[in-house]
Formats: sequence, C-alpha cells, structure tokens
Amino acid sequence: MNSPSFKWTVLVTSLAFVVAQLDVSIVNLALPQIGGAYHVGISTLQWVIDAYTLAFAMLMLSAGSISDRLGSKRIFQIGMIIFGIASAGCALAPNPICLIIARIIQGIGAAMMIPSSLSLLNQRFAHEPDTRARAVGLWTAAGSAAMAAGPTLGGLLIELANWRFIFLINIPICLAGYLMSFRLVDAQVKVSAKQFDIAGQTTWALGITTLIATIIEWPRLGFANPLIIGGLAFSAIMFVIFLIIEKKTHHPMIPLHLFKSGSFNSLLILGAVLNGSYYGSVFILSLYLQKVLHYSSLAAGFAFVPLTVGFVISNVASARVINNYGLWKPILAGLILFAAGFAGLFVAGTSTPYWQLFFPFLIISTGMGLAVPAMINGILSSVDKKLSGTASAILTTARQTAGAIGVAVFGAMAVGSNNAILGGVFKSAAISIGFTLIAVIFIYRLLKKSAH
Repeated sequence: MNSPSFKWTVLVTSLAFVVAQLDVSIVNLALPQIGGAYHVGISTLQWVIDAYTLAFAMLMLSAGSISDRLGSKRIFQIGMIIFGIASAGCALAPNPICLIIARIIQGIGAAMMIPSSLSLLNQRFAHEPDTRARAVGLWTAAGSAAMAAGPTLGGLLIELANWRFIFLINIPICLAGYLMSFRLVDAQVKVSAKQFDIAGQTTWALGITTLIATIIEWPRLGFANPLIIGGLAFSAIMFVIFLIIEKKTHHPMIPLHLFKSGSFNSLLILGAVLNGSYYGSVFILSLYLQKVLHYSSLAAGFAFVPLTVGFVISNVASARVINNYGLWKPILAGLILFAAGFAGLFVAGTSTPYWQLFFPFLIISTGMGLAVPAMINGILSSVDKKLSGTASAILTTARQTAGAIGVAVFGAMAVGSNNAILGGVFKSAAISIGFTLIAVIFIYRLLKKSAH
C-alpha cells in the first residue's frame, strides 16, 4: 500500500483531536441547561466536565504504551468506536449518574485516540522534521479550533434543539474517522501485549481519581473533613507507590529515563500550566456569561468566537514560526500573550460590555495557539519514534490532569451566588497569570543554562 498523502494523514488524525477537544469545551455552554434538567448544583456539573477529562488522564499513559505495542492504527480505530458509542450514551442519559458514566467512557475513547493519532503522524513524518512541524501545527490547529468553537457550536445546538444534541454531533465525526483510517499505514514495530503495566496503571488511576474527587468535594465538605484529609493522603501515597513501581518494573507504563531531559520536563510543566488555566477559566467564564451577564446560550456561544479565531491563526502560522525561530521563542512569546490575555479579564463586572472581553479572549487563545504546536514538536523530537505514542501520552496526561484540576479548583471558587462566580473569574485569572509567569521564568533559565 502506498503511503497516504500529507493532507489525508493530517485530516484523518486530526478528526480524533477534533472530536476529543470538542467534547472538552462544548459541554461548558450546556451546564446551566444540564443543571436545570437534572436539578443539580455546581459540584455535579464539575463531575460532568471532569469525569471525561479524568478518564482521559487516567488511561492516557496506558493507551500510549498500548499504542506503541499493539499498533497505533488499531488503537486509533478502537478509540473512535468507543467514543462514538459513548456519545450516544451521553445524549440518551436519563439521569446525571448515567451521564457521568457515559462521559467516563468517552474519556476512555479519547485516551485511546489522541496518543495513537500523534504516533501515526510522527511515524509518517519522522524523517521530515519541517513537514512534521507543519503536520503537527495543522493537527493542533484543528483540535484547538474545535475546543475554542465548542461553546459557539454548543450554543447553536442548544438554541436550535436542546443540550443532548451536543453529544450526537460526535457520532458522524467518529464514523468518518474510523472509515477513513483504513488508508493509514501503521509502521510501528509491535511487541507483546503481555508487557502491560497493570500495577502501574492501577496505582496511577487510584491516585489521580482520588485527588480530583477530593478537590471537587472540598468546598462542600470542608478541609477538616476526614474524607478530604484522607483523600489527599491516599492520593499522595498512591503516587509514591506508582513511582516505585515504574522504577522497578521491566516494562514501565512511563519510561522514567525520559524525565532526565530538562527540556522534556519543561514542556510537561508548560502543558500543565496552559491546560489547567484554560480549562478552568472557560468553565467559570461559561457560568459568568450566562448567569452574571445573562447571555442566552446562543449569545454566550458566539461570545467565545475570538477563542476560535486566535487559535486558528496562531496554529496555522506556527510551523513557519517554528522553522524560523526554533521551538523555545514561540513558546515564550505565547506564554507572555497568554498571561496578558488573562490580565485583561480583570475588567469583568456585572455589566461589562462585550468588546472589553473580546480582546482578552482573542489574546489568550493566540498565545496558547502559538505555544502548543512548538511544545508538541519538542516532545516528539526529544524521543525515539518507537516511543512517540508514550511520549505524547505523557504530555497529554499532564495536560488533561491539569485541566481536570483546573476545573475542580476554579469551579470551587465559583460555588454560590453570582458574586462568587465573578470573584472566581478574578481569582482564576490571577492564578493563571502567576503560574504562566513562573513557567516563563523556568523556561528562560533553562535556555540560559543550555546556552552555556
């Protein structure tokens, strides 16, 4: 079979990122409607968001490892099928428990699709770094645009039909991705599935699930509650055991030698900062636009259009920027823009005109869209292509875990009245700026050290 064209490879692999990212953000606009339909509060709505990202983060490491061992194309196809079926389950969920369970299954499908799609890209263009940079830029642009366009699309679907249709839209995308993927070539060398790290996966899943659950329930139960203290302690113990297992096992889920690279670690921190800030902020901003500014779901959806525009412009331009300036300068420039955008959110009030929010939304997405493709290229270029699925899974795990924590922490700041939501916007912006500036300093010092 002849290798598929550049456009075909990017198109098919991008469909996975599109549908996975779409379901991160499209649900945000439906939160008030879901809450009203099921008569539930913010903590349950946090679970609707975080059940997906949590399952995504829990299984990403294993999925990346499995992708490297059983073949990226096969795992990509299975992930597409699971995601499509789970989306139908979300649309038909009769109660919040069923919706949360279906969201977990969606996360499982996403965890299988993302590292395998990146691995397929890396295999196809492993010996063409410039072409790979362009492919990753377009792949990222597609997913970022989907994530940014999610609220707008969600608003349209809610206005024209109801919130259940935000899940049904995934089904034709998954079907198209599955059928089109048969033309892709999986050049991966496959090894025995018996090498699966069950102990590592179990301790990681227990640790991250307990941590996120504890953060979400913290405001309701209070820090002094034994369940909160016990949850934090248990998650810490699980993470320590996980590291011990990974150090001693012959076939670790995470090859720890990857973390000996300062640049690899810096890129992981960067991914966590970007996703934690963005996911958590969009969660609060969706509530702010609809509950504080009293936007309709459709108006709130269109209010997020600048996020789409900024992502698309900077992602599409990223390949040229990376080829001209390397990886680190675009990352630093993107982080500075990202922080500046969040600084613009301090104008938020109970009657803020939209034009004052337009520019912060545009700058946030432009900065993130500039930094992310360079970050992904840096991760892929730092490892052997046989570990590309594992490396991309580690990065995506860091990003999704941080995203789930961002929703949990920032959402906890918004529990209560409209004033609490407005205060949550200010606090989340300040935290995002702080962590972004720390990342800038950290990366700048790393660059200075490597230059000597």
